[in-house]
Amino acid sequence: MRTNVPEKLLSIVDEIDDKGNASLTRLTVLKKWFHRPERLSAFGVWIAKRAASRKGKTVGIAGKLFVASSQLLKHCTVDTGGPDRISAEDLHNRLRDFQNEYQKQQWGPVRIINNWNLHFIEQGLALFLWHADKPPYGYDLARDYCKHFDTRYGDGLNGPSRTKILEIVRFMFLVEAREEDKTDMRPLWCEQTKTI
Repeated sequence: MRTNVPEKLLSIVDEIDDKGNASLTRLTVLKKWFHRPERLSAFGVWIAKRAASRKGKTVGIAGKLFVASSQLLKHCTVDTGGPDRISAEDLHNRLRDFQNEYQKQQWGPVRIINNWNLHFIEQGLALFLWHADKPPYGYDLARDYCKHFDTRYGDGLNGPSRTKILEIVRFMFLVEAREEDKTDMRPLWCEQTKTI
């Protein structure tokens, strides 16, 4: 079903182009789009697959977790559907345990994230496994995925955020087109999207 949410995201890209920065809260429009659980689940797996492909030069336990993530997510095909839920839950737990360090702050404990791509895989799998009916979790993942620190603007939507928002827009168009074409029943997260 076609919505106007992708166009609202494109207006964020225009704001970045014009002003250099946009507020992270502009992404809250995604909550409305995520009200369909199949969209949120597909988004989680899509983000996890993208993050798994961006490992760079990673060695040790982190490198092994990237390999395991790639192995699990590459089996998402037209024939098999989404990742095996038991294997996905096991990987999620391993990812969570790997970055399970907290630092005490005056307002409470803060989780220390050393590898954001591994964190995105973890959070994407959590959406797929348990949170497909919680749009705010999808917003949180999209916000963390798109934000970028720039000394001129701080944490916000700027610089590389533009490309990531365009990737999400392309994903959304694919999902909406699939919803309108009821004859194509392949799982949504099996789509391979390219950067616009």
